[in-house]
Amino acid sequence: MKLGIVSDTHDNLDYVDQAVWLFESEGVERVIHCGDIVAPFSATPFDSDTFEFYAVRGNNDGEWALANTVEEFGTYLGECGRLTVDGVSIAVYHGTNKLLREALVDSGEYDYVIHGHTHERALEARDGTVRVNPGGLPIPGSDDAFHVATLDTEGSGSEAITHHQLK
Repeated sequence: MKLGIVSDTHDNLDYVDQAVWLFESEGVERVIHCGDIVAPFSATPFDSDTFEFYAVRGNNDGEWALANTVEEFGTYLGECGRLTVDGVSIAVYHGTNKLLREALVDSGEYDYVIHGHTHERALEARDGTVRVNPGGLPIPGSDDAFHVATLDTEGSGSEAITHHQLK
């Protein structure tokens, strides 16, 4: 199964639409948003007939109605969540607290720990766990373009992750 990973879209509907288009064209079956959607209106484009949607809360997700909006068509995982897809164990966290993020990786309980927050793409394999940050809205000091990632559960480790630059 192919999963889409996106984070830190911060109400930018152009980036959201590009991400949805890429995920649909790649045949993604589930999309995981690692937080900082921000307002409910920018979550609704992820209401797709082609994939299931999951999201965690980011530090800029100030509207509590966001959880209700996501629950209308997807699954809201709260501050942190755990998914198992095709036998692959995944922790999802926005990543605000580096100590907690690193503890998830170091726990050895997950094949993948996916997060956002820094707006920088990251891919790091460590003791059987792969930490993935898809990137996010470009901000000074981070990536200079918007990126998302896909995870193919038929692969393993870092080889199963592909980062995609969107315009």
